[in-house]
Amino acid sequence: PAGPAAPGLAVRRDRTVTVKVSAIVEGDGEVHALPILLRRIAQWLTPECPVQILMPSRVPRMSLVNRPQEFSRHLQLAASKCGDSGWVLVLLDADDDCPKALGEQLRERAQQIVPHRTVAVVLANREYEAWFIAAAASLDGHRNLRISGDDAEADAEQPRNAKGWLAVRKTDRGGYHPVTDQPALSARMDLQMAFDRSRSFRKLCSDWVAKTRLFCPAD
Repeated sequence: PAGPAAPGLAVRRDRTVTVKVSAIVEGDGEVHALPILLRRIAQWLTPECPVQILMPSRVPRMSLVNRPQEFSRHLQLAASKCGDSGWVLVLLDADDDCPKALGEQLRERAQQIVPHRTVAVVLANREYEAWFIAAAASLDGHRNLRISGDDAEADAEQPRNAKGWLAVRKTDRGGYHPVTDQPALSARMDLQMAFDRSRSFRKLCSDWVAKTRLFCPAD
């Protein structure tokens, strides 16, 4: 069940209202990949809720983490896009930061900036591509990836360079290209497998359910 709304937050609970999700991401690949992934998560976890995934805004990680004015500006823009019947998702790569600590810090800052909106902050540990490693067995043969049995059992959140992990498993030696590969792999990956093997992916899914059902409660 969804938790209480933030103080002062007016939540519309109407199954006929389309829930708008406005995201902020750091990479060009995520701009195209995240809407695909979120639509799949919506069909999987909240199929009863009509949702609209807005085109994400791309903002450099440095601006979001270390430049408060830039963070505030982009957050307010995202909040205006989703309106009263939607919520904001900030998705970043954790890199070498602790996902829980940095995520909570950014969420608290965000709630102070837009107290009238619901905001979720998710840090992929260590990169978005780690979720592909978590679901690697389901990606064998797709986008020229060759996944071994050992690869399928790899600790998804351990590799520092998840993009490089994928690149060396490309049989065409063409390398990994986020703008083209990320959307295609997001459309193909086994969501249950990623959920079972990646804590940060579970965080994304739990936030999706909790925030979306604020506006579209389960029966």
